[in-house]
Amino acid sequence: MDEREATVTSAEAPDEPVGLATGETEDESMDGPASNAEPLPDPFPAEPALPAFVYALGRVEPRFPSLAVEKEFAQASGRGESEGLTDRQALQAVISERQNRYLARQLCWVLSIEGLETYILTPRDPADFELLIEAVREEPRRDDLDVVIGERGPIAPPEACNGLGVPVVAFDQLYSFDRDALVESIPRPDSVPQKREDQFRQAAGELFDRLMQMADNAGATDEHRALNYLAVRYPAIYAGAAEAHERNASFTGVEVRPSRLSGARKIVDVVFSYTHRETDVTDRHFVRVDVAEQFPFLVTKLSPYYER
Repeated sequence: MDEREATVTSAEAPDEPVGLATGETEDESMDGPASNAEPLPDPFPAEPALPAFVYALGRVEPRFPSLAVEKEFAQASGRGESEGLTDRQALQAVISERQNRYLARQLCWVLSIEGLETYILTPRDPADFELLIEAVREEPRRDDLDVVIGERGPIAPPEACNGLGVPVVAFDQLYSFDRDALVESIPRPDSVPQKREDQFRQAAGELFDRLMQMADNAGATDEHRALNYLAVRYPAIYAGAAEAHERNASFTGVEVRPSRLSGARKIVDVVFSYTHRETDVTDRHFVRVDVAEQFPFLVTKLSPYYER
């Protein structure tokens, strides 16, 4: 081979990558092994889930979650004095006994709203099983009501309540009453004379029934929590209904709107509408309710509402 051929052969030979160790690729040299790369921080981290509060009105019913619990209850009932008692009275008598309190903890407690099984209840404080037991009436009536205030959790597993798949609510407060007792406890406003007290009670009962019959009120949204709070804790709305009837006006609707005052707190305006029976003129009053936390509270009292 002459000198000219050697020069061509040397020029045609492929160049070796500069600065690479044997068996090392160019990508590895620049970025390092993929296994050692640190993940980049998420520029949009997920916000923590907000608690799902519940302020619901319904009826608490005990259920047997399994055949074994039902048989254990039958044995406990047989040890007591249950002659002449109805099944409901026997259930209430057994779980009320201190030595049978373990059965109350084994039962499945269901809150039904408008006849639909809506939540499975569990007390946040075990001492509040006493409230569940007190909710079992010996002679239940259709107008019995239980107020449940708590926090909604996930769907119950199938074994929790014999396959019932509804959310679990850990409650902090539960109290029981009936419709007639609530209506009788509403103070008569000074604007209603004593001779019209019966008419006032009827107006209050009608408004309460209308609020309870609103569609899909499971007490889980801010709107429904505000309505349920007002229905059982703010008697001024019933006085407003009675005064509207005195003006020959009918209750024609209620609407819940986000308030312009909402900022760091979540506040809603609950607007009640009354329409005059002769002129069809609608008069509106509203009340503001803070629903930012588990226990709603009043922000402003009932006052006239004007569209803007």
